[in-house]
Amino acid sequence: MTIKQFDDKGLAHYSYVIMSEGKIAIVDPARDPRHYYEFANLHDARIVAVIETHPHADFVSSHYEIGTTKEADIYTSKLTKATYPHKNFDEGDSFKLGDITLHAINTPGHSPDSISVLAKDETGKAYALFSGDTLFVGDVGRPDLREDKENPATSRETLAAAMYHTTRDKLMLLPDDVILYPTHGAGSLCGKAISSDPYSTIGAEKQTNPALKEMSEEAFVEYLLAEQPFIPAYFPYAVALNKKGAPDFKDSIQAVPLLPSDYNIEKGAIVIDTRPADIFKAAHVPGAINLQNETKFETWLGAIVRPDEIFYLVAADEEAQKEVICKTAKIGYETHIAGALINPVCATETSAATDLSNFYQNADQFTIVDVRNPEEVAANKPFPQSLAIPLPELRDRYREIPTDKPIIVHCVSGYRSAAGSSLLARKIRNQAVYDLGEDIQKFI
Repeated sequence: MTIKQFDDKGLAHYSYVIMSEGKIAIVDPARDPRHYYEFANLHDARIVAVIETHPHADFVSSHYEIGTTKEADIYTSKLTKATYPHKNFDEGDSFKLGDITLHAINTPGHSPDSISVLAKDETGKAYALFSGDTLFVGDVGRPDLREDKENPATSRETLAAAMYHTTRDKLMLLPDDVILYPTHGAGSLCGKAISSDPYSTIGAEKQTNPALKEMSEEAFVEYLLAEQPFIPAYFPYAVALNKKGAPDFKDSIQAVPLLPSDYNIEKGAIVIDTRPADIFKAAHVPGAINLQNETKFETWLGAIVRPDEIFYLVAADEEAQKEVICKTAKIGYETHIAGALINPVCATETSAATDLSNFYQNADQFTIVDVRNPEEVAANKPFPQSLAIPLPELRDRYREIPTDKPIIVHCVSGYRSAAGSSLLARKIRNQAVYDLGEDIQKFI
């Protein structure tokens, strides 16, 4: 048995190839399937199966494309109510892959339809667990992403209780030497304290994972529901798209309109400018939002732009344009792009230049907006008088910000403050909006 882990750092997403005797099963594949095809070609192997541990909220999967293109069977729980062709894969179900066997375990908690996959070697010995978003290294999956008011079984409290029994009654009973392969690592929003270690063992997690410590069900539910990170706007959209299957990756990104630089973007359109902050501040489309093309671009795009909105995408050059279109496709937003441009001619607006000397001496003459997450603010608030509004909430809460004084926005590194200040400048036209940027490090 050969196991290959693929790491998408932008979404902290792990996917897997399991290979035995020239046959491959892929677990929780990323949107772009080309890496798996290349691996199969390199090893002269055939992709025969794709397994979805649940309909993912944080990324769009290529399971449907792989199943169609490679004539591979797609396995997922019947509880997902998937509308694409698939084979039900639930507790008691298994299939052979070469000389190994893959077994389904229903593991509700992160979602009501989650499964984990237990790989057993040719002797029948349990070897590896592909745990999806149920058990992570150092954490367990959050239970608050699939709430439906019309279905009490999806409430966060119900799913947290289900996670308690999943971990105690099923996963912790597996042999200690079973290798744990989760679908996410540190930085994912599908958990609150995931380790940066890419894999572990059941025994190691029983010893070190805080969520697996001995505690009552009531205490576990309280622990699991506390201090979970924000939920980006695109999460429910991604779940729905994964349930029906996304369009082919290559065809979908090639369908994005590439517009000439002299294209005149209509007034009031949502424009996502992915260029570095200094270039954006020097000249950008009026009202554009500066989401720089860095590691977490796709998450912030899906946190700020809603699934029912269309937008323009601005990049600095052709290579960057291709990259941000591909990143946009990871969350299924490529069909929302009205057009992609490189350094548009209509980029005629400049950002207010921050006079730090004035701010140092007269901070009370500014309205300071802190766009970090609540737990960050609680841990360290450099400006006691600041107004804390997390970046994902800024579009809806900007009216809470007084406009009688100039506004200055900060985060912890400059990425979110660049986005937040540009967003506020789009909304607040009667007052100067400044970005403290990386200079926040002088205060934290």
